Amino acid sequence: MKRKSVAGINSKENIWGWSFVAFGTFLIGLFVFYPMVQSLIMSLQSGKGNNLKFSGLDNYIRMFSDATLIKAVGNTFVFLLVQVPIMIILALIISSVLNDRKLKFSGFFRTAIFLPCVASLVGYSVIIKSIFASDGLVNKMLMGIHLISVPIEWVTHPFWAKILIIIAITWRWTGYNMIFYLSGLQNIDHSIYEAAEIDGASPFKKFVSITIPLLKPIILFTTITSTIGTLQLFDEVVNITKGGPANATTTISKYIYDLCFTYTPDFGYATAVAYLIVVLVVILAVIQFKIGGDKND
Repeated sequence: MKRKSVAGINSKENIWGWSFVAFGTFLIGLFVFYPMVQSLIMSLQSGKGNNLKFSGLDNYIRMFSDATLIKAVGNTFVFLLVQVPIMIILALIISSVLNDRKLKFSGFFRTAIFLPCVASLVGYSVIIKSIFASDGLVNKMLMGIHLISVPIEWVTHPFWAKILIIIAITWRWTGYNMIFYLSGLQNIDHSIYEAAEIDGASPFKKFVSITIPLLKPIILFTTITSTIGTLQLFDEVVNITKGGPANATTTISKYIYDLCFTYTPDFGYATAVAYLIVVLVVILAVIQFKIGGDKND
C-alpha cells in the first residue's frame, strides 16, 4: 500500500498551509519590515519637511552635541532607574498579599488594582494633573495633616514634576505586572510554603527564599517589558507636564514627537533618534538577561 506523502508541496493540504503562511508573511513584511527598512534609510537623510537628502551618519553624529536630546535621555533613565524597581517591588508585594487564601474579597482587590491599566491614558492623566495641582486634593491633604506649609508645585517644579510622572506611571502599571506575578504564584505548590512555616520561616523569609526565586523568569520578563515601556514613555509626559518645566520631564519619545510636529519637521533626525531607543532597548535587554537569566542555560 502506497503511503500518502505529507511533505510534498503539491498536496492539497500543503498548498492551503503555504497559502496562509505566505499571506501572513506578506502582511508582516508590508507593515513591519518594509517600514523598518524605510525608516533606516530615512535616518541617513537630512533636511526640513519632505526635502530630504542623503547625509550619511550626520544625524547620528548630531546626537552627541544635541543638548535637548541628552537632557531627554537623562530624564528617561531617571524614570527607568527609579520607577521600574519601585513598580516591580510593589507588584511583587501586592501579588503575594493577594495570593493569601485567607484574604477575603481578594477578587475585588485584584480588580481594583488592575483597573488603572485599562483606564484611558488621557483621562487618567487629566485626573492626576487635577489632584496634584497647586490647589488640588493632594496638597490640601498634606497641608491638612501639617506635612507641608505651602502647596507643592507638582507640575511646574523640575524635581516635583519628575516625581509626579513617576507616581502616575507607577499607579497605572503596577497592577499590570501584579497579574503576571499572581499567575506565577498560583502555579507554586502551596505545600512548599507550608513546609517553610513548619521550619519556622517568617513571611519575609518565605518571600525572599521561595517567592522571588520561583518567580525569577516572570520577574525578568516584566523587568524587560517595563524597561521597554519606560524608554518609550510619552503619553503621561505630554498630558501632564508637556515635557516641562524647561524640558525637565521631556523623554526621548516626546523629543521625537517635537522634532516631527512641534518644531520645523526634521523627519530624518527624528528617525535617527527613534533608532537610539532601539539600540538602548537591545543593550538593556542583553544586560538584564545576563544579570537575571539562568546561568545554567
